[in-house]
Parts: sequence; C-alpha cells; structure tokens
Amino acid sequence: MLISAQFDPEGVSVMRKTDARIDDIDARILRALSADPRATVVGLAEATGLARNTVHARLARLEAEGALRSFERRIDPAALGFPLTGYIMVVVTQRKLAGIAEALAEVPEVLEVHGLSGVTDLLVHIVARDTDDLYRVAGRILDIDGVEKTTTSLVMRSLVDYRVGPLLNGRG
Repeated sequence: MLISAQFDPEGVSVMRKTDARIDDIDARILRALSADPRATVVGLAEATGLARNTVHARLARLEAEGALRSFERRIDPAALGFPLTGYIMVVVTQRKLAGIAEALAEVPEVLEVHGLSGVTDLLVHIVARDTDDLYRVAGRILDIDGVEKTTTSLVMRSLVDYRVGPLLNGRG
C-alpha cells in the first residue's frame, strides 16, 4: 500500500492511501494517456502496442486503486471571467481544521486546498475577477472561524503547468 499526503476535510487526515502499484505496462498506458488525455481504449492500445482488453482492464484497475483520478477536462478559469490566480497561505486553530475545510469548500473561488507541514497550515489556491475581487475572497477566507492569519501571493505567470508525464519517463 502506498501513502501520499492529502488533506481530507472529512476525517482531517493528511494521508491518502492507494493500493496502486505502477508496473512497466501501466507506465506505458499512462504515458500514452498523458500525451493524449482524450484517447480511447482502442487508441491507447494502438499507441502502446497492447491488446485492447489489456488496456481496458489496466485502466479499470488503476482507477479502482486510486492511481487515476478524475477524467474531467481542465477548464481555464480565465475563460469564466477569473483571470487572476493566487495562493493564500493560512494559519489556523488546529482544533477547527475540519470546520475550516468545510467553509473553504463553500467559497466558489477556492479551487483546491492543501494541508501543509511547517509554519503555514493550509495552501489555498484561489481565482478572482480582479484585485478588488481578490481582496474580497481573501477577506472571506480570513473571516472563517479558526483562521488566524493569511498571506496572499498573486501568480504573475505560470511557468510549468501540472504534469506527471516526466515521472513516467524511464518506466516501460
């Protein structure tokens, strides 16, 4: 069983367990899927040289074990009128963490929340329409019961987008 850090607002656990074990065949499939996220099972089979049934069974297992997360397309928040992206570092009262997580989940501009070790407790990824809206969102977060302090940083430019492909290099 593999364990990775993740914030779980229900149980306030900071660890996520997965039974996923990625072998060389899985890595070939995942690399092809990473290169073409819209690929069908047949397309992945052709790209990897594997049988369609093998690809289908492997994908089903990887999804069931938690190695494959959501299949949703990533929507650019700027296309929805939210061109500003920021990160808010939050210091919280530890005993109120579950309630804080629930309150953060109610803020539409909060895209994701990560529990951290160190001086800062939470890293909150947010979007905003403009600087006034950013100020409003940051204030709403600061108003949550149990939030002691926030520090906001505005993203000036994205230099490397989310990716996992390089982790698969050298496998399969």
